[in-house]
Amino acid sequence: MKKINLLLSLVIGILLMACAPKAASPYSNSVVAAAHPLASQAGEAMYAQGGNAFDAAIAAAFTLAVVEPSMSGIGGRLQAIYRTASGEIAGVDASTEVPMNYRPSEKKYRYGYETIGIPGVVAGLLKLYKDHASLPLSVLMAPAIQHAAEGFALLPGEAKRQQAALEQLREFEGSRYHFLKSDSLAYQAGEMLVQKELAAVLTKIAQEGKAGFYEGEIAQKMVSDIQSHGGILTLADLKQYEARSSRILSGDFQNHQLHCLYLPSFGALTIQILQILDHLPKTKVEEDWAKQIGEVTEWAYSFRYKQKIEDSLQKIISYDAAARWAKKLQDKKEAIVTLPWTTSDPLAWTAPMGHTTHLTTADQWGNSVALTQTVGPNMGSKVASKGLGFIHAVTLGGYLGKFQPGDRASSFISPTLVTRDGNLIAALGAAGGSRIVTAVTQVLSRYLVQGHDLEKALLLPRVYPYQDSLWIENHKGLEGINAQFDVEKTAVKYIDEPARFGRVHAIAKHPQKAAWIGAADPDWEGTTEYYEEEE
Repeated sequence: MKKINLLLSLVIGILLMACAPKAASPYSNSVVAAAHPLASQAGEAMYAQGGNAFDAAIAAAFTLAVVEPSMSGIGGRLQAIYRTASGEIAGVDASTEVPMNYRPSEKKYRYGYETIGIPGVVAGLLKLYKDHASLPLSVLMAPAIQHAAEGFALLPGEAKRQQAALEQLREFEGSRYHFLKSDSLAYQAGEMLVQKELAAVLTKIAQEGKAGFYEGEIAQKMVSDIQSHGGILTLADLKQYEARSSRILSGDFQNHQLHCLYLPSFGALTIQILQILDHLPKTKVEEDWAKQIGEVTEWAYSFRYKQKIEDSLQKIISYDAAARWAKKLQDKKEAIVTLPWTTSDPLAWTAPMGHTTHLTTADQWGNSVALTQTVGPNMGSKVASKGLGFIHAVTLGGYLGKFQPGDRASSFISPTLVTRDGNLIAALGAAGGSRIVTAVTQVLSRYLVQGHDLEKALLLPRVYPYQDSLWIENHKGLEGINAQFDVEKTAVKYIDEPARFGRVHAIAKHPQKAAWIGAADPDWEGTTEYYEEEE
């Protein structure tokens, strides 16, 4: 019956496509870049049915929630920025929210029921659907439902991440049931993971929309399980949750306009770093570039706590202030100093395992979406409610910081758009915890300043200032192109660990023609898929 319903949904989508009037198509193709091949293929399938970039993003995001559960899921949070074909730039804030009965405590939790807040991904994707999608929700969710119901082969990276959380997953009945074999063994790469209960939840959402998740049977199961194990989520918390329109922040870089999201995203720091770089000498010398990027990032990250203060925010995103800061950095002429990480900083800021997933889409009509979603650390709270099948995100307990009831969890997430004269030039975002902002800014520096093509900009090594040294990405594939500092004279540390410095999925306007190009981070297992309508 499920296969019949899936086929019926696809047929309906094709019929709607055939009946819909054809809009002008200023671009020759559509593209999706996502962190898993099945997600990219789901997005491309929406284009094939006449869907737009919003349809592709929604389908890819729901699919990621199934096939990459270590990084994201419908129990998590989401931030997205988009540009419509008419030129409107807006965003969606669907971060997890702190329940109203939460009472801050000095006790810290890295995982478990005590860390679970109100999930936002479903509301965020449904807001994108309501505001801008063109295909039926059943069509958009069909790939995710199919992969959950029929199973999919675990990729090596996903299997490795699930294995890394094995001991914590064993602590919870639902997690053992849904993510371990025989309640005790982690799945291996290539093995099939079937998630029939998750397929049923997704089907309920496809049929009933927001109410199918935040009210009724699904909500009751969530609350019953969480409360019976010491959590605080209530039915009222779920019912009142709404995805919001984001506040857009703008800046300038290389005669282009930057567009990022305000808190709970850290888009202000992305703008600050790039605007400071805009006032510093341009260089293609790898050692000079690495040190310059490190110093600017170090400076900008010292403003992390000031983003909430409006006067400070306006200074952070001021192009004139960036010029003054650039001069201070030039005049200082000092080696990199200690970045002020303290023991009071959120654990997420210093976590070695960069979490989260990102996807980017653009279509033939000029719509584009950059969407980042996450469950927090690897496998989120490590808790999956039995009978539902998805991982709950970490929100409470201090991992992301100190929050009050009603707050939304903030993080380094920073989906970004770049325009010039009102036209979209690039859209991108990243995964990787506190390395998200550095990944986005460094790819844009490589692409717009150094002039590398998009794939090369994602390939080239990145840097990250941490404690008393500058960390430099130095794994296999970067030999001969990396900065080669004398480590006895300059405080640097070479890190031989793929994906440690963030994973970027991006699209850009082709430099010579009206077409899109896309790129998936070479350190991850994602892909780029194109669709070009036949004449």
